[in-house]
Parts: sequence; structure tokens; C-alpha cells
Amino acid sequence: MASTVTPPLVDLLREIRRSLVYLKSIGCTGFDCSAEGVAMVAQLGVGPVAKPAVTAAPVSATSPETLDQVRADLGECTRCPLCQGRTHIVFGEGDPKARLVFVGEGPGFEEDQSGHPFVGAAGQLLTKIIAAMQLSRETVYIANIVKCRPPGNRNPQPDEIRACMPFLRRQLAAIRPQVICALGKVAAQTLLDTQTSISRLRGDFHAFMDIPLMPTFHPAFLLRNPERKREVWQDVQKIMKRLSRPST
Repeated sequence: MASTVTPPLVDLLREIRRSLVYLKSIGCTGFDCSAEGVAMVAQLGVGPVAKPAVTAAPVSATSPETLDQVRADLGECTRCPLCQGRTHIVFGEGDPKARLVFVGEGPGFEEDQSGHPFVGAAGQLLTKIIAAMQLSRETVYIANIVKCRPPGNRNPQPDEIRACMPFLRRQLAAIRPQVICALGKVAAQTLLDTQTSISRLRGDFHAFMDIPLMPTFHPAFLLRNPERKREVWQDVQKIMKRLSRPST
């Protein structure tokens, strides 16, 4: 029998499904539909929910979203002004089932030119750090808070971070690593939603999306301050110890 569902309704149902998948990826586990919850919504004056700027790629009900699906949904992104000056989107790369994910703040010149994360001088140092951990770039995953290079390598602005963060969350939800290593102040403060300095954050595990997160100094900072390498080595040793535990 032919379907009686009209095209607009089909589109609406697809949009609802995509939105629910996205909400799940960022940790939403349900909605408060009690009388008290409805009253709170009315008190706050929340209107109809607008179509989200970032949606999740359609996936089956039994299969988690993949990195390829996240990348396809990102497309040739124009969600923030950073798209106007980029050469390449730097999505991230590495093992899609990596136990360890490194997150930096954003691509630099070399990364923008190549489309690959951490390939400049700081990236070469990161590769050495990874090797010292008895790992390789192929066995970890490397990404950034924003996917396009900020002009002049400045820090990404709040609106740029808001546009990109849903994709990083979906990347992490697809990979589900055992540990995240936040490289530098911007990455650590963004993921942990804090203004606490990286000097105070580093050295201890925190959590992001229920995943243990270790903040440490950015490799670019180490190039300018090589005497701080000892502290980074202390941090990555703690990561190595955490990774040596049996996965649950």
C-alpha cells in the first residue's frame, strides 16, 4: 500500500530524528515532561524550538554515528566567518577507535595548507611526545576545537567555538576514547568550561562527556618554554598509566 505520509511531514520526522541523535551525542538522556517541568518552561518563556544550525547525520537506531558521517554532515562548512579565510577544513585524523584523543585549539598555517592537524613545528613535537608514550599518530586521534584556521593564528572566538563544538562532541561520541588530552589553555578551558589557568588545570584528570580528560601544555608553548617539558612528561605518564588499565 502506498504511503500516505506527505513530504513535509517526512522532512519534519527526519529533522526530529537527527536532532534526537545529536542530543544523545552531547549527553542528553531525556526530557522533563512532568507538570513541574512544563511549568518551568512556561515560566522561562521558552518558545518553539528552532531548527538547529548543526544536525546529526542520519544513522540507524542500532548503529552509532561514524566519523565519516560526522565529516559528511560538516561538509564545506560555512557556519562561522572562519570559512572565509581558510584553505582547507582540518577535520581531524587518526584511528577511529583510538583509546587516546588529543584536542588542540585550532589549525595553524601549515595545517590550513595541508588539511592535516598538527603538522608544523608544534605538530612534530607532538609526534615525538606520542612516540615517547610508545604510541603512534596512527593509533591515536588528533583534532581541534575549531576546524578552520583563525586569522593570524589568534584564539578562536566564542561564536566560532559554538559553531564547531557540536562536531567535536560528535567525533568524541563516535570514537569513545578512554582518555582525552587537551593541549593548551584554549582547549582545556573550552572543554572544561572554566577560566582556570592551564598551569592549575594540568596534572589532574577532569572529565568531558564522562571521559577522563588530562589538560597539559600545548606543544607550541613547549617550543618557547622547553623547561616545561618535564611537566608535560609527568602528565602523559599519568595518561599512559590510565590507558594501561583494562577497558570496562
